[in-house]
Amino acid sequence: MDTVTGAETTARTAPPPGLETDGLAAALRGDLVTPADPGYDPAREIWNGSVDRRPAAIAYCAGVADVIAAVRFAADTGVPFAVRSGGHSFPGQSLCDGGLVADLSRLKGIRVDPEARTARVQAGVLLGELDHETQQFGLAVPAGIVTHTGLAGLTLGGGIGWLMRRHGLTIDQLLSVDLVTADGGLVRASATENPELFWGVRGGGGNFGIVTEFEFRLNPVGPTVLAGPVLWDMADSARLLRFYREWITGVPDGLTTAVVHRKAPPLPEIPAELHGRPVAIVICCWTGDLDEGERVLRPLRRFGPPVLDLCRAKPFTEHQAMLDPSFPRRRWYYFKSCDVAELTDDIIEITAERAARIASPLTSFPIFHLGGAIGRLGEDDTAFSGRSAGHTFNINGSCADAEGFAEEREWVRGFWSALAPYHTGVYVNFLMDEGGSRVEQAYGTAKYRRLRELKRQWDPGNLFRLNQNIPPAES
Repeated sequence: MDTVTGAETTARTAPPPGLETDGLAAALRGDLVTPADPGYDPAREIWNGSVDRRPAAIAYCAGVADVIAAVRFAADTGVPFAVRSGGHSFPGQSLCDGGLVADLSRLKGIRVDPEARTARVQAGVLLGELDHETQQFGLAVPAGIVTHTGLAGLTLGGGIGWLMRRHGLTIDQLLSVDLVTADGGLVRASATENPELFWGVRGGGGNFGIVTEFEFRLNPVGPTVLAGPVLWDMADSARLLRFYREWITGVPDGLTTAVVHRKAPPLPEIPAELHGRPVAIVICCWTGDLDEGERVLRPLRRFGPPVLDLCRAKPFTEHQAMLDPSFPRRRWYYFKSCDVAELTDDIIEITAERAARIASPLTSFPIFHLGGAIGRLGEDDTAFSGRSAGHTFNINGSCADAEGFAEEREWVRGFWSALAPYHTGVYVNFLMDEGGSRVEQAYGTAKYRRLRELKRQWDPGNLFRLNQNIPPAES
């Protein structure tokens, strides 16, 4: 029987009969949770509430030795094997039915070297936890837009966020990784050690092993930035997008923006008369001199005029947490995504027309402006693809629970299909469970072939397959 979830369709399987976990439990310093334990249901919860899966066991890894024990157990038994750090995978690939989940959420170590401007970060760290440590020294890794996102999954797929146009993707600041391999070994990958593996983990996801620790280069950021949303009535969407298209052609790389369409949420900083009103929003993050930022943003803030301007000088950590209330745990989410080269007139008209159909007060979709530092590396320098893309659409349908979710999902699919003639690619972290052809599209044929060869070298049995999977090349 198939169960509709936040993914397209996910097959449900029963736990394998007689799975013996006593040996694994004895090998772990951390806890092993099974369906017989009273804490099992909370332990199997992940961010996307539309995904409901029942693993046979969840191993809370307390260190690298526990990760190795979990890998060897999965390899020996052949059970499905999922890896969870923040549990923020859109299609819920950090959970599985009937298998083992290696939970890395307790690997919380962060060591900042403010003199060298580097940080060593374990795989269970969330974005907000990393910012808390690095901003103490006015430093940051460019990473994401929601603080409860897991750093590991975000990094391995590429890592877009509010600092990307100035400092690039999260992977562009990556110096090395420690990785547990499919045979239970531990290796380091960097520009000089296992360089091909280092190329692959920078965008190739969790296909080649379990990264237990990351080493990042840090960048001066803030701690005060000029940031926040500026809101217009959604009826002005097409006119706003045409202005925005021209305005961003001249903005410096220190400014990252995203256009969001939604119904205004009932937040304290939004006047009550705007709550529930359909709005088009430009969210800004300027990380340079504040006076210069005011000059850069002045044309945007004067356009319209807006119905509300909440862009102001604030701590970077406050801006990073701004969207947290819009993407809480256990809400039901469904996404489809695509890159486009530019905001053409046709794309603008499609966007404005589809945005006007939003029904759920919880649905929203950002259009991220790319470019800047993202394009300073060559397309083949890392496994990540899409460095020349102009914008990424992340079309999200969201509900509190199952009620109305099918309608939101169909709205997402229809919007995405309407944009299909203009697709240039897709960011792998924004994929749902859409099949191998879409994963190949995320990398392009030549890069996908190279990744398959790398997979054959490091995981020929495809142990790490519960992800946006790259199957090993045939021998």
